[in-house]
Amino acid sequence: MSQKNFVDVDETPHISRLLPLSIQHLFAMFGSTVLVPILTGLDVATALFTSGIGTLLFLWITKGKIPNYLGSSFAFIGPIIAVTASHGVGTALLGCFLSGIVYIIVAAIVKKAGVKWLDKILPPVVIASVIVVIGLSLAGVAVDMATKVTVDGQSQMSLTSIEISLVTLIVTILAAVMLRGFFGLIPILIGIIVGYVYTLLRHPGLIDFQKVAVAPVFVSFRDMFTTHFKFGAVAEVITQPSAWIAALVIAPVAFVTLAEHLGHLLVTSKVMDRDLMKNPGLHRSLLGDGIATSLAAFIGGPPATTYGENIGVLAITRVYSRVVIALAAVMAILFAFIGKISALLMSIPTPVLGGVSIILFGIIAAQGLRMYVENKVDFANKRNMIVAAAILVTGIGGYKISFAGLGALSDLTIDNIAFSTFLGIILHVILPGKEAAMGEANREQEQNTETA
Repeated sequence: MSQKNFVDVDETPHISRLLPLSIQHLFAMFGSTVLVPILTGLDVATALFTSGIGTLLFLWITKGKIPNYLGSSFAFIGPIIAVTASHGVGTALLGCFLSGIVYIIVAAIVKKAGVKWLDKILPPVVIASVIVVIGLSLAGVAVDMATKVTVDGQSQMSLTSIEISLVTLIVTILAAVMLRGFFGLIPILIGIIVGYVYTLLRHPGLIDFQKVAVAPVFVSFRDMFTTHFKFGAVAEVITQPSAWIAALVIAPVAFVTLAEHLGHLLVTSKVMDRDLMKNPGLHRSLLGDGIATSLAAFIGGPPATTYGENIGVLAITRVYSRVVIALAAVMAILFAFIGKISALLMSIPTPVLGGVSIILFGIIAAQGLRMYVENKVDFANKRNMIVAAAILVTGIGGYKISFAGLGALSDLTIDNIAFSTFLGIILHVILPGKEAAMGEANREQEQNTETA
């Protein structure tokens, strides 16, 4: 770049900018991070605490070079609910703990074998397609949040939700495109604040302040450790053979989230314009995610995963400072102990979150499209068209594989992102003409290197 237009990982914005930038990341992850424990019956405060601790550990293990935020993983919701119902929460948490161990084992293998083999199975046409899938596979979720409301358990279209989400969306877009300086760096935060205030003025009934009123101001360390954390849950079942058999139903989910982790790292690499797979290395990011997952399960929280929403924030703001992410993690830990702030954040209307999610998920997809262009992927080539088409349709269309009715595997589901990734890799490996998948830009670079 002729002129530096980003804040790098080792830079720290002034405190007047640091706080809003971190709050923006906190808002981006908050809704999804607390939704997982709500759906699985785990503790919300524990989920916030473990997401913050997990993110700090991830930053340390990756040498502060990968500014990703780790929140609650959606891939484990079904298995946790199923195993908890049949064998108890301790067994479910044991399974989540083992999933983290799977990450750690794979990290050790990657460290030993290196990542050059990944270049052979993940050419630009596959990587770019997977990045598009990661962004657009959640498009339906964002649109539902933005346009629908749940009445008596049924989801239905709501003009009020559409109105609120459109206001939030338009404000976020205008802030990102028209504002300059510091305010141009916090369009998500501006959109959420304006959307919240607009809802409060136009539709105050959608914001439930009663939960804020009854929430405790502070949760003491004693209450947190005795009431919220579940340190003993895993220890209670770890000697029971039946618990291990049931827990092993959850452990393989790690192979599904591994594909998601790889996709997120590729997106972050693209956003930051550097090869994070090699420096600090895929093995470090896998290790960080694995330790965060096992620690979360041991404490009683849901497994951790890197968050696409926060990667979207990185892409919009071009602020990659690890201090910004670290402060957001510290805030999450503090909010776990401050009941009223957590309740206030949970009062943000769903249409407001839907409005900003449209931008965040769309930005990720746009990064994939950008990769097609920059690598000069030739879609006149039939092979490239077929590989990309298979990945895009299965991924965006929600193609999943469920093993229901197959005994111990009954609770395992390979989600659409993982399936489309595996499918793209397999197609690339077995189809002839692999050189076409590399893209014209990469071939030109290789030729120049050979000539030199």
